Amino acid sequence: MPDQRQATAAKRPAWSRGRTPGAENPSSTTPPIRRRPVWKAVLLVALILGACVMFFPFLWSLSTSVSSGVGMSATPELIPDNPSFAAYAELFRKTPFARIIANSLGLAVATTVLQIITSSMAAYVFSRMPFPGRSIVFALYLATMMIPMQVLLVPLFVQMRNLGLVDSYLGVLLPSVASAFGVFLLRQAMNSLPRELDEAARIDGAGHLTIFSRIILPLVGPSIATLTVFSFMNSWNSFLWPLIILRSNELKTLPLALAGLQGQYTTRWDVMMAGSIVSILPMLAIYLFAQKYVIQGVANTGIK
Repeated sequence: MPDQRQATAAKRPAWSRGRTPGAENPSSTTPPIRRRPVWKAVLLVALILGACVMFFPFLWSLSTSVSSGVGMSATPELIPDNPSFAAYAELFRKTPFARIIANSLGLAVATTVLQIITSSMAAYVFSRMPFPGRSIVFALYLATMMIPMQVLLVPLFVQMRNLGLVDSYLGVLLPSVASAFGVFLLRQAMNSLPRELDEAARIDGAGHLTIFSRIILPLVGPSIATLTVFSFMNSWNSFLWPLIILRSNELKTLPLALAGLQGQYTTRWDVMMAGSIVSILPMLAIYLFAQKYVIQGVANTGIK
């Protein structure tokens, strides 16, 4: 027996002699060094450079708004010599900017609320209530997204004039009550929910209104937050339709007021940039607040 063991040990490699059979090499237990691929570092640098390029116009606008000059030089001055907030004071003194902000804010909030109500109800019908020709009706409704707003300006203006809604808040609001994009977004989110939830609720005696308000809407909250941001931003930045339908200065919205700050021969760029900064702040605050829900809502609906 000792001779057989010695022969077996002689057959083993030199590095494993004198060790218990099955024992691993200590060096093999050391985890390998994981090196980050080069392309990830290149991608990170490219993203940082892209962010700087996109952030530069905002930084330049902010710098111009606190400068003391009346013009904008060809060379960007990110750090003005004598920073001052006189342009902001001039902005509110020269125009009724507080009233203009209230106009835009009221229209944006009303548009957002109405689009959420109409889009969620229509999405529930297209997702949970089968009827003959449902797919055809939904496809035709989505086809309206391909029609440019410029094509609809004349018929919309004629309708508002016949209804006596020219130069009124209601005339600005009515064409944006429904949103085909909002219906599509919420329908995709509702289709991802299991049908067993509806069946369990019907067994307990719940109707469509209860299922819609207590089960479906809470589960599609991230998609509703996404629609809220998009609707608010579209209404806040709307320029063409308010320009056509509004006449009175006291009814103007922010985009119209900012366009009016640009003169025919001379322009106070510091005042204009101050107005731009003021108009950006509400959108920035809303997006930062709802950013998490926007990303989650877009991911859940599968929109790329």
